[in-house]
Amino acid sequence: MIRVITDSTSSIPEEIRTELGIQVVSLSINHGDHSFLEAEADLDAFYQDIYDFIDNIPTSSQPSPQRIAEVLSDAAAAGDPVLGVFISDRWSGTFNTVCQLAEEVATRFPGFQYALVNSLANCMELGLAAIAGAEAARDGASLDDCLAATLRSLDNSRILFSPESLRFLEAGGRIGKAAALIGNMISICPILTVVDGEATDLAKARSHKKAMSRMVKVMQEDAQAAGGLHNVAVHYIGSRDVAEQWAKDAIDPILGRPAILCPASPVIGVHVGPAVGIAYECNGPVKDKHVSARPEVVRS
Repeated sequence: MIRVITDSTSSIPEEIRTELGIQVVSLSINHGDHSFLEAEADLDAFYQDIYDFIDNIPTSSQPSPQRIAEVLSDAAAAGDPVLGVFISDRWSGTFNTVCQLAEEVATRFPGFQYALVNSLANCMELGLAAIAGAEAARDGASLDDCLAATLRSLDNSRILFSPESLRFLEAGGRIGKAAALIGNMISICPILTVVDGEATDLAKARSHKKAMSRMVKVMQEDAQAAGGLHNVAVHYIGSRDVAEQWAKDAIDPILGRPAILCPASPVIGVHVGPAVGIAYECNGPVKDKHVSARPEVVRS
């Protein structure tokens, strides 16, 4: 049996993880004197206080090496190959740590097979890729075919986010104070995406409502060019209510079924601030998803 492992920034809802047998190694969130595992936290409760984070943005830590080694060793001892899909190495050292530990485990368990993917993604863009690999594993696919399904999902997907304001991006050093001040004064709302594993601006809108409409339009344009939509997740950072209504009004009718609705990983969310977003997977490659870098694969 192929075991699919990802990290908690994938934001995959627990019911989907359970259904597909996806194992998660959790990053930690550190705020003041408190630290908690992202995968075990009530994120809706955590995000209730997000406005209080602006002057003291929480930090994050990689998954425990002991926990990673434990998960890999359990699979190796059982003779199960591992497909691992992890957050972009631009944001976390998790992928590199897993690679080092997998190599160590393989010395103790000769013949241990693994394929580890530096996704160059985060949140449910990463999550959809792990889901694709897990669905292939559930259907009896080989490790090679499960890996191919994961890489195909990463080629076919995009994530879009629009924060309510620029305050958190400015506080975290992502933009300058002057740019944030001017942007907030004239209600500029950026639409953020990920290209080659790094966050970048895709577009700007003059209000959050217009930014949400623009994200839907970008998704529709991508889907039309790539043979239709396969899956969509609606993310929120902060209040669930706006995202839930947006999903019902604007996303579900296009997808033809309820989209996955879930909070975004706090590892990402605390730097963006209150926001809504979508991660979607098309039936074919999304244009300009990869420009100068592609997901990295490390195999046994």
